[in-house]
Amino acid sequence: MAQVDFRNVVKNYGAFKAVKDVSFEVGDGEFVALVGPSGCGKTTTLNLIAGLLDITSGEINVGGRRINDLDPKDRDIAMVFQNYALYPNKTVKQNLGFPLKMRKVPKPEIEKKVSEAAKLLDITHLLDRRPRELSGGQQQRVALGRALVRDPQVFLMDEPLSNLDAKLRVQMRAELKRFHQDLNATIIYVTHDQLEAMTMADKMAVMSGGSLQQYDSPERVFEEPANLFVAGFVGSPAMNLLPALATERDGRVVATGDGWELELAPRNAACARASSTDKIILGARHSSLSLHDGEKPGSIPARIYTVEPTGDLTYAHANIGGKTFVISTDPQHRLNADQQVWIGFDQERLHVFDAETEQRIPPG
Repeated sequence: MAQVDFRNVVKNYGAFKAVKDVSFEVGDGEFVALVGPSGCGKTTTLNLIAGLLDITSGEINVGGRRINDLDPKDRDIAMVFQNYALYPNKTVKQNLGFPLKMRKVPKPEIEKKVSEAAKLLDITHLLDRRPRELSGGQQQRVALGRALVRDPQVFLMDEPLSNLDAKLRVQMRAELKRFHQDLNATIIYVTHDQLEAMTMADKMAVMSGGSLQQYDSPERVFEEPANLFVAGFVGSPAMNLLPALATERDGRVVATGDGWELELAPRNAACARASSTDKIILGARHSSLSLHDGEKPGSIPARIYTVEPTGDLTYAHANIGGKTFVISTDPQHRLNADQQVWIGFDQERLHVFDAETEQRIPPG
């Protein structure tokens, strides 16, 4: 396997910039997920690495070798597509061996590599079947095996689980993660599903509008989002964001909004003072909030909009000054639409964003 360096890469379509000066490094054996909404540039980025698109400027290196001008077949990269792209008239065995046959690899070596890949992916019993006789999960394994037999330096995967039902997606997430662990493979994985990225990847590259918003471990991206876009995109439910005005009162900082005010703890007060303007945005995960039936110190008033029981948790949607917050609470806590409640904040887990720059202001 190999390291991938993506340096100041730009891809233009006329005046439109699909990828805007993007740089990141994928370590040897790392699993990196490119995530973001439709049209953010993640699949374009993957296709630039694969050689399916020409780069406008910048440099891509794989294993220390510049690949900008190499044909796709010469890049030593294998790609697994969303639709699996299996040959319907060939058996699983023939599908697995086809890339090697095209390279004129000797037949005994093809047999050996196909057998090894089938064993690893637990599809040995399917070798004589054709794609139409396979389930979606089995077809996904065959597509993965076809990439595996080539023994590439890098695996590129473009939303390979998106055609599967919800239960099978969960199962295949675990299998892909084990595949990565067993092979120590370098994988770059495109998905719009941030839960897939959070559960499988060593690092996440969060993209929006062709730009890289944040590149870090899933834990850091979740706990320390770089800006408002990342905060609102990563996490399910998304982070609650509440616009406020920060004002000084006798050495304290108070955040105020429509019908509410909250004194900020010293760590958050320091963040508010570091903002470029007095306009800030408070960010809070659903699990860092508490619901109370009566007013408590450090809480603000809200009104229940709707309630979503999920079994082990209940998600309460509450209106605060025209904004809807999602709070997770115990299923035993009975709530009704239009009920008056108060929301408490765990200020150790509260985030402060500069409303002008939209960047998170880190404590300290």
